[in-house]
Amino acid sequence: QVQLVESGGGLVQPGGSLRLSCVASGFTFDDYSIGWFRQAPGKEREGVSCISSSDGSTYYADTLKGRFTISRDNAKRTVYLQMNSLKPEDTAVYFCAVVYFSEAPCITRGDMDIDRFGSWGQGTQVTVSS
Repeated sequence: QVQLVESGGGLVQPGGSLRLSCVASGFTFDDYSIGWFRQAPGKEREGVSCISSSDGSTYYADTLKGRFTISRDNAKRTVYLQMNSLKPEDTAVYFCAVVYFSEAPCITRGDMDIDRFGSWGQGTQVTVSS
């Protein structure tokens, strides 16, 4: 069955960096776009970034451009989220998810609609605090 496992979260000071990993299994990894989402306490889950399957095109939420970088290593079946210059407002549980349909792109804000994603990981906590 489809499985996504996130890791790499933790406690970091403002201005610090973390790299999250999402290891996938149970499907043809190369054919599917993968997204990162986050959910802070009391807030709705929001799209952070996404990387497409076909050409590795990416999308970032406007407020995160320049600080976060998404990448994928198809040989390792892993998607990474490099997070730099972290702020307290980045504190959240971070989830990765795979789209329902193979070859579906993920390059616009609309492409990150939660309903387009079929399977989710359990999440990894990121806390930014001094």
